[in-house]
Amino acid sequence: MARTPIAQMSFTKVYPLLVQKAERKGRTREEVDTVTCWLTGYDQAGLARQLERDLTYADFFNEAPALNPHRTLITGKVCGVDVAAIEDPVEQNARYLDKLVDELARGRAIEKILRA
Repeated sequence: MARTPIAQMSFTKVYPLLVQKAERKGRTREEVDTVTCWLTGYDQAGLARQLERDLTYADFFNEAPALNPHRTLITGKVCGVDVAAIEDPVEQNARYLDKLVDELARGRAIEKILRA
């Protein structure tokens, strides 16, 4: 079975799964929203509006107000893939978000996750 490219995946359907991953480890949706807004430049209202739409990862990241320049400080692997080595910008940003949620789920302090 062929994998769906990340850019075409529904962000609206995946986001609740990211929240569930964090909540299973005692973190909150608000914390997931905080790291998402940090990464993308959306404010809380803007993120909420995007989540009401059925949009893809490509749409979500292409419409982001201001991708955080410090996102390149996010290092490591997600699903066995080194985030720094990903060439497609949408896939890389999606993996950055995944990595931020992973760090939340592992109990890392929000101040350290935000790398600022």
